[in-house]
Order: sequence, then C-alpha cells, then structure tokens
Amino acid sequence: MAPTNKTPIELLDNIYSLAYWMTGNEAESRDLVNTTYLNAGIETPEIELLKTFRNCYVDRYGQETEFCISEKSCKSGNGLAKSIARRAADVKLTVLLSELSGLKHADISDVLEKPVNTIRTWLFWGRKLLVQDDIMKASA
Repeated sequence: MAPTNKTPIELLDNIYSLAYWMTGNEAESRDLVNTTYLNAGIETPEIELLKTFRNCYVDRYGQETEFCISEKSCKSGNGLAKSIARRAADVKLTVLLSELSGLKHADISDVLEKPVNTIRTWLFWGRKLLVQDDIMKASA
C-alpha cells in the first residue's frame, strides 16, 4: 500500500488483514475494523485511518496486559504498563504495516508518530521475534 489517496472504503480489506494479524481472531477482527471505521470519517486520509486503527487496537487490546511489580504498581492508570503494552502493539503493527501493507519507513513513522530510526529498530527486532516465534512453534 503505497501512499495514495485511497478512501477508507478502498482500504477496508487492508485494514481487515491488519486486524486479523493483530488479534488472531475473526470475530475480534470484525469488531476492531468496525470500531476503526466508526471513529474515522468517510474522507479520512490513509495515514489518519491507520492512526485511528492503531488507537482503536491499543484502546481495546494493548492496555489489557498486566505488568505489576508490586500492588501499588497495578493501580489503574499505571504509566509503565500502558507504555509497555503500547510498545508491544506498535512493534507488531510496524512489521505488519511494512510486510502486509507495503508502507515505507517514513509512512510508518507518520502513522506511529515515531522517528524513522525507531521504526527501523522496531522492524529489525519485530522481524527477529516473529522468526524466533515461528521456530519455537515448529519445534513444539
């Protein structure tokens, strides 16, 4: 998906593919796509639609991860847990935007609002983790 002026409707299949890879579940993918499109307008540019998708994903799934060091650190609004959950979701989304959507590093940088060098680092480690995960699944 090269940066073009595609409408949100023209991007529906791409957004669904991203949702399925992010959630691994057909019903959750449909819900995530529906939520994304409810939060986006009919004239939303491609990059803004992807930003909306990212925000909807993190709001729904990315912040459910519990990361507690002590009872005090598990209070709602814990910045560290939210930061770790968002980072994991962003690394995965970075790889998917590159591999599935074909976005260039600069475009992914715009979507995630991170520097291009951060995107390059996340792509390196994200791809490495995906390969390692596949090797672990194959040997199990």
